[in-house]
Amino acid sequence: MSDDKFPMTPACKRRMHDELRRLKEVERPKNVAEIEAALEHGDLRENAEYHAAKEKQAEIAARMQYLEYRMGRAVVIDPAEIDNERVAFGATVKLLDGETEEELVYALVGEDETDVDRGHISIASPIARALIGKEEGDEVVVQLPKGTRELEILEIEYKAIS
Repeated sequence: MSDDKFPMTPACKRRMHDELRRLKEVERPKNVAEIEAALEHGDLRENAEYHAAKEKQAEIAARMQYLEYRMGRAVVIDPAEIDNERVAFGATVKLLDGETEEELVYALVGEDETDVDRGHISIASPIARALIGKEEGDEVVVQLPKGTRELEILEIEYKAIS
């Protein structure tokens, strides 16, 4: 395995921890009971409940492994504790789209907490990569699949991200 580190906010780490606990304490025991009940139905070759329960067991195990891996290599960064005038992980950035004159607000977060509908974009996204290290008033040109986009940084703020 690699030595990858994954930046995430405290809220993301909490959500991952809660999900892992739920998988271990609720979902996995429930799944074991489903497998045991399906085994009582006899012939496993044509037992759809058994095969579905075993598939679910594999999904639960894979998700648990993923969560443990990511949390074990997490670098937890609390944006509320950052004092920086440049864009970095955890920044909430207000932008002006040069073409549409629309104001956009993005919080730069880790891959596991990306939610475009809430304005949370991955630190690895093209827009975030273009913004890193920039200051208020800077203009950036971002290459996107739909073409070039010009953005002006109006405001940079570091605050807790939920």
